[in-house]
Amino acid sequence: MKRESGIAGLDYLEGEQRMKLFQEITEVYKYQKASEFIKEFQIGVGDFVFTSQSVFETYFQELRSSGAVVHFKSEYGQGEPTDLMVDALLKDFRRTDCKRVIAIGGGAVIDMAKILVLDGEAKAAEYYQRKVPVRKIRTLVAVPTTCGAGAEVSNVSIAEMTALQTKLGLAGEEMYPDQAVLIPELLGKLPWHFFVTSAIDALIHAIESYVSPKSTLYTRMFAKEAMQIFLKGFRMLEEKGPDSREELFEDFLIASDLAGISFAIAGTGTVHAMSYPLSGTYHVTHGEANYQFLTAVFQAYQETDPDGGILELNTFLAEIFSCEPDMVYKEIEKLLDGLVRRTPLHEYGMKEEEIRSFAESVEKSQQRLLGQSYVKFGADDLEKIYRKLY
Repeated sequence: MKRESGIAGLDYLEGEQRMKLFQEITEVYKYQKASEFIKEFQIGVGDFVFTSQSVFETYFQELRSSGAVVHFKSEYGQGEPTDLMVDALLKDFRRTDCKRVIAIGGGAVIDMAKILVLDGEAKAAEYYQRKVPVRKIRTLVAVPTTCGAGAEVSNVSIAEMTALQTKLGLAGEEMYPDQAVLIPELLGKLPWHFFVTSAIDALIHAIESYVSPKSTLYTRMFAKEAMQIFLKGFRMLEEKGPDSREELFEDFLIASDLAGISFAIAGTGTVHAMSYPLSGTYHVTHGEANYQFLTAVFQAYQETDPDGGILELNTFLAEIFSCEPDMVYKEIEKLLDGLVRRTPLHEYGMKEEEIRSFAESVEKSQQRLLGQSYVKFGADDLEKIYRKLY
């Protein structure tokens, strides 16, 4: 079932600045079963399928005789993508003549696959650091198997640069998948921890994009709907327990998609920026790493500029929680901490002497994200937040 097709090019002039209101290039489809998707998209010769082995063996076995080239993420390493993992994948892909890439997985799988559609013979780090031209020449179909990344509708691919020991994002229209396919059935094998932390990550996409300087009426509309769906769902999980999550598969997939549309235009901010050294150095999964910083960053925003755009966000969240606006982050903490434990940073192995170096690394390498933040923090501000969570 096709939900909507791409909308592009809505700009307006604000003073002398041209500001993009909305753009959604990716076509979004929904099927209840993987078999329906395989039939409708006629997957076969000329297709390069990149996925996880467990998802493939559970839902996509019929593709073994389809003529499609199939590779698994586990062939290239565990955990979040690195430039070296993407290089190995590029080497295998470039041996084929495939013109369509079908990425079936979480954000890691989809982000790695986004590089396969680019022209040239460059290494991954050269693409991510914009040392070579970035030009899309192939079709990408993205099928999420988590309810958090929003990568299926976003214009960014993220990977750790091993030489830098931090993550970088490659953003641009070339990174948009051509089609996104939502299949609730695929969330069935997702363990509880990954289900809930990926959903929290999507909630963060909505919250961060809502207060971004690049946000618009359009992006805030998508973000608000995503926030409502997730927070209602988290309350249900708190009441009924983890085994009730199947009731939320379709809603959370759609909410993640809505949040992805919002942050593809407005961007994420300091929460994501601060999580990258933690993920890069200690290999903490993306959703879990972001979860550590959500309320601490937004409490710091509120202390720095309580009367700006965050006031509108707090008022909206206060209606959901039936609390005063200045209490919303305490309420979010109480709700989310009842679902999954947050971990002090030192328990991941982070050393106290790394607090300052992490802060300086973020200030140096994550200006794209810091520039999209509600308040643009410097290294001293970031150090305070790291120290608070240490």
